[in-house]
Amino acid sequence: MSFLKTCVLLIALPSTALAANGGDIHLIIKDHRFEPAEIQVPAGKKVKLIVENQDDTPEEFESYALNREKIIAGKSKATIYIGPLEPGRYPFFGEFNEKTAQGAVIVE
Repeated sequence: MSFLKTCVLLIALPSTALAANGGDIHLIIKDHRFEPAEIQVPAGKKVKLIVENQDDTPEEFESYALNREKIIAGKSKATIYIGPLEPGRYPFFGEFNEKTAQGAVIVE
């Protein structure tokens, strides 16, 4: 893919974080929502997810599909490792604010 096509793709997908070659992904909890709401990771790679809770209150990163559960105190960070994963969609949510804190890991 050309550099120009890559730039256009990144601009067109502002709500998705990309992890190239199994790199770190930064996920923010702000106003009881995950930003970005979707994370794209490569299939078959282990990925380090760094979750920063910018809210004053705690939130729990939870995913049945990923078999992960981690409480993140307000104004703090946590590291969660995921993968290697098969291609697919793996939803996650914030258990303390489940109506607004929704997201997914997209594995390609």
